[in-house]
Amino acid sequence: MLGVPDGRRPEVRDQRLFVPIRAHGIEAMSMSMLTDERTPMVWRGPMASGALRQLLEQTDWGGLDYLVVDMPPGTGDIQLTLSQQAAVSGVVIVTTPQDIALLDARKGIEMFQKVDIPILGIVENMSWFECGCGEVHHLFGEGGGARVAEEYGVELLGAFPLDPRIRRSTDAGLPTVVADATGQVTALYVDCARRIAGALWRNAAGTAPPPSITMDDQ
Repeated sequence: MLGVPDGRRPEVRDQRLFVPIRAHGIEAMSMSMLTDERTPMVWRGPMASGALRQLLEQTDWGGLDYLVVDMPPGTGDIQLTLSQQAAVSGVVIVTTPQDIALLDARKGIEMFQKVDIPILGIVENMSWFECGCGEVHHLFGEGGGARVAEEYGVELLGAFPLDPRIRRSTDAGLPTVVADATGQVTALYVDCARRIAGALWRNAAGTAPPPSITMDDQ
């Protein structure tokens, strides 16, 4: 999805640190960059957790603005390892509108609340499909993400359409914001990113100690 050529491997610095691969202005690191595209990761929980720790601790991330960890769905070993091994600033719950997906979204929220990680909000994928005639269809239900957001008192950060252009651009290795920088879908992504950044800022401001004010007569 980032256009990293097949077979490209991250460099190793000081014989111990992976150098993340840079694409479209961001740095990326994945287990898929250490294997070929046909090699499955047939791992039990401890192996997957160890791989996550390796990616977090043995990658030379440098001075990042944000580190985004794209996790598999569920509430298993990977999620628990991340919550225990890293100082996580917040979690974005990604769902689709149908009820069966919302059940998993609720479980994710409940799990991260139990380990005291803030829920930044909810992102809803495949919210609608607009056909060539301009008619909008809600193929998987309507408003599910908004209902869960209201239920837990969090923000609906964004809702994204089922749009063939997203599939075509990412299959071509071009993020939508690069392939169509002024498009309507790009505007949705940018707005969502701003909302996430705002939620992180509000959380940080709420937990920061108050400023210390001193006065002297000099």
